[in-house]
Amino acid sequence: MKKHLLLITAILWTFTLAAQEPAGYYNAADGKKGRALRIALAQIINNNTNSLTYSGLWNAFTQTDVKSNGKIWDIYSDIPGGTPPYEYTPITDQCGTYNSEGDCYNREHVVPQSWFNGQTPMYTDLFHMYPTDGQVNNQRGNLPFGEVGNANWTSLNGSKRGSSVTPGYSGTVFEPIDAYKGDIARSLLYMCTRYYNRDFDISTPSMFTDGNLNPWALAMLIRWHEEDPVSQKEIDRNNAIFNIQHNRNPFIDYPELVGEIFGADSVNVFHYGSAVALIDPALVAVYPNPAHEQFTVQSNSVEINEIAIFDLTGREVLHTEVWDNHCTINVSQLPAGLYLLKIHSANQAVIIKKLVIQ
Repeated sequence: MKKHLLLITAILWTFTLAAQEPAGYYNAADGKKGRALRIALAQIINNNTNSLTYSGLWNAFTQTDVKSNGKIWDIYSDIPGGTPPYEYTPITDQCGTYNSEGDCYNREHVVPQSWFNGQTPMYTDLFHMYPTDGQVNNQRGNLPFGEVGNANWTSLNGSKRGSSVTPGYSGTVFEPIDAYKGDIARSLLYMCTRYYNRDFDISTPSMFTDGNLNPWALAMLIRWHEEDPVSQKEIDRNNAIFNIQHNRNPFIDYPELVGEIFGADSVNVFHYGSAVALIDPALVAVYPNPAHEQFTVQSNSVEINEIAIFDLTGREVLHTEVWDNHCTINVSQLPAGLYLLKIHSANQAVIIKKLVIQ
């Protein structure tokens, strides 16, 4: 990874210099991509952490989420470049009871407690905990994040709840304002990485299945990450959390890692170096192809443990881990068209096949 980072742009160097991670912090992830990189980062950011108590979050927010004017930085009420409808004084205005917006600020779980049954240390992990208005937090509840078509409720800063227009999901969702969509995306991607082996779908609706982000959610979050780049607010917050919790969000330190783990950069589907082993295509069957709502991947001699589908722009649109030599993949949510199917074996060999969805 570090060798790759030597080639990043001057803008990303700015992020690197501001990140302030200890020398060698990410060395164990050097040279890895895709699932191997995700696991390496999980091990890095899961070590030497200081778990907070739930009540300890109040004091932590005074170090992680305070504006230059001394007020709480509430992403559900803030209006960047404008005047927020209300502001909160740290500690003094913490909830308590509330009846309407502007009464007090609460402790928002980006990944709702019900999705992971309140397990620790997820319960108080600062990278998905934000101080937010109590009433807005309540309106979001345990809804997935998404893009709203017809809103049935809108906050004073423009955050809204309503029916989803996000491709692949039609339920009710909560949509933050554009200025904080990247913050939310990087928080969820951090959670998906640090706790990759935990179950995040205890209750529904959820953005996760078996610890992995659902395809529609992952595609949306990658887009939010790209459209709302890392801000100085996030860099400062990352450093402050590191001082408290002793770990970091790698997607704030190095935004390009999102692509290297979850997106098109996670595998170069057109070129492979000599270090990558290829599976003999004759050993793996994919049928039916063209596929309609589902297709099967089967092999009598190769143990398959990971399958990913890429569209022709190189973006990963579906990913699943299977640990089997036979699995059926549901593609009913994907638009008709031509895709590239990447299949991993247990020994990290790969095969690329064309897949047509009708």
